[in-house]
Amino acid sequence: MIILPVSFPTHRVFIIRKAPVEKGTTLMYTSVQDKGEDTIMGRANVTKTERINLRLNEVTKRRIERAASFEGKTVSGFIVSSALSYAEKTIQLHETMVLNRRDAMRFFDVLSNPPAMNDKLRSAMGEHGKRVVSR
Repeated sequence: MIILPVSFPTHRVFIIRKAPVEKGTTLMYTSVQDKGEDTIMGRANVTKTERINLRLNEVTKRRIERAASFEGKTVSGFIVSSALSYAEKTIQLHETMVLNRRDAMRFFDVLSNPPAMNDKLRSAMGEHGKRVVSR
């Protein structure tokens, strides 16, 4: 498997593919934008200033406490790790694109030989700037 990091002005992209590109090969495009807090969750010296309050029924609370004890975690630690894991999966699901062989080959061709800037490309970039909000 080959992982190719590609940088754009608004985000970083990792292109993951099998080599060589053969019939049935897929390309996954994953946008990695704001890692910030996600990458520092494991550090002990990070000051935690944000809060989320939850209202639960008793059965739900007891179930979470039981699961946390099985994992050897505090309830708070269990909820944060579970929610963060689910959040990462959800983000990856929405920010990953799988291309078929033909489209993957075209994508790599364009990366290797980018098109010259023309009016149509400028217009597309302008439209992108209007429609896409980058964090």
